[in-house]
Amino acid sequence: MYRVARELTFCYGHRLMQHAGRCRFLHGHNAVVVLTLGADRLNADAMVVDFQHIRDTLGAWIDAELDHRMILHRDDPAVAALHTLGEPLYLVDFHPTAENLARHLFERAQQLGLPVVEVQFWETRSCYAAYAPTG
Repeated sequence: MYRVARELTFCYGHRLMQHAGRCRFLHGHNAVVVLTLGADRLNADAMVVDFQHIRDTLGAWIDAELDHRMILHRDDPAVAALHTLGEPLYLVDFHPTAENLARHLFERAQQLGLPVVEVQFWETRSCYAAYAPTG
């Protein structure tokens, strides 16, 4: 299998309401997403996917939907106050951990037609979560 990877970056805030530590408070990160794509055969341009196509699809979606937004569970009590203040929000039905965000981005890449095999979601320079389906 051929594989290529593209790194995408964005800034976001979140909090983990059920976390016992500091992550239960609103805070921010500079995320690095490493999207790995794969194919058994190369396309007519001798590529898995053009790197620019990755930027133009998933990268554009990240810029429009996640960059400089608070990513919060839709039941987070902070949503109403932040909405009143006009803060940009991206609401999800899961707790916005690095693990869940990796899976969310994997699924979005699939929906955009990218042959994704893994997503690494780097929350900090030293901590990341990865998602790849089994089987």
